[in-house]
Amino acid sequence: MAFPEKKIDIIPDENGFFGPYGGRFVPPPLEGPLEELTEGFFRYKDDEVFQAELARENKHYSGRPSPLYHAERYSEHLGFRVLLKREDLNHLGAHKLNNCLGQALLARRMGKKKIIAETGAGQHGVATAAVAARLGMACDIYMGEEDMRRQQPNVTRIRLMGAQVIPATSGDRTLTAAVDEAIGAWVGEADTAYYLLGSVVGPHPYPLMVRHFQSVIGREARRQVQEQFGRLPDQLVACAGGGSNAIGLFHEFLEDESVEMVGVEAAGSGVDSDRHAATLTTGEPSVIHGMKTYCIKEGTVTSEGSHCIAAGLDYPGIGPEHSYLKDAGRVRYEAVTDREVIPAFESLCRLEGIIPALESSHALAYLERLRGKLDPDTLVILNLSGRGDKDMDEFILRRGEQNGDENGGGDGQTGPANGLFC
Repeated sequence: MAFPEKKIDIIPDENGFFGPYGGRFVPPPLEGPLEELTEGFFRYKDDEVFQAELARENKHYSGRPSPLYHAERYSEHLGFRVLLKREDLNHLGAHKLNNCLGQALLARRMGKKKIIAETGAGQHGVATAAVAARLGMACDIYMGEEDMRRQQPNVTRIRLMGAQVIPATSGDRTLTAAVDEAIGAWVGEADTAYYLLGSVVGPHPYPLMVRHFQSVIGREARRQVQEQFGRLPDQLVACAGGGSNAIGLFHEFLEDESVEMVGVEAAGSGVDSDRHAATLTTGEPSVIHGMKTYCIKEGTVTSEGSHCIAAGLDYPGIGPEHSYLKDAGRVRYEAVTDREVIPAFESLCRLEGIIPALESSHALAYLERLRGKLDPDTLVILNLSGRGDKDMDEFILRRGEQNGDENGGGDGQTGPANGLFC
């Protein structure tokens, strides 16, 4: 692909805008806490003592660096070389901990005693509870009452690590209610509590801050690919819901003209249907959750909201930096359907003995489209953002549906919408 003529601005401006996207669209009670957070982040992010502490935790608690694994049998299957950045081997089985550790250490430096977060499917809640336990901080996780029913194993994990799970009982009793109640709690306890957001979304400084902590993925991958192959990759591929694992991989390579980048969205039942979560493919700029970014157009998906097979991609917006990179032409965004995800998931299981998350399997499904179409020497890094243990029930259900198994059925609904932080 041709590198865009306009120089990419990889740092947002002082108001948190990546071009026209981002910013801070919040009610007055949130301005003070966000200003305090911005000041704290810029004070500590380059502090040598803070950096050394985060590096120790990443190494000894998370198990970083995660391997860059040459998937030889999978590469033979596709006809080109595939390297998997193994975030599935990170503690807790996903990339989420990179950001949670960084923010929790920042919260402690800022003198906060409690961490507040919300969760839908539970993955962000589990990672937040883990770092709170590691650092000896109180932790309140807000979760919709209906989501708690549907995601009971993650509720148990959160409680095992000492965090409170607070049922959100308003509205539809899912993620939207949890977001509202968590933010309300943070405003009321801002002097002593820290609000830990889980993706590159929301009001400034969260998109910048989450990118900062997730960019460890790309820094490691750059060093590892040069050590193993003596050159940079030809292409980077990652799934994109809120977009933190993708930005984590892409950021370190944005100025390398030879490296193509592809973010893979969830087309669900198809981008021409009313059941998908393909924000950049079908959406338009709007304001959501305190930021301006691409959003799925109102009325183009079902009344239940955006949809896909993977809870972690089921979000009607996307991080504002992704919107900027799309418009700038630096990253190409593709969308794959649920039907493409299942065989891609199975291929990696059978060829490499690795069970990927359904989120990561969207990126794998995009590679399947390229099978036999690239030069055998093409070098692709795919961010394997998480492992698939959590997805077994959903996989069994969906495979049964695709195979026409009447016992695998149900109505095709996934679990709770992932929303902002799960």
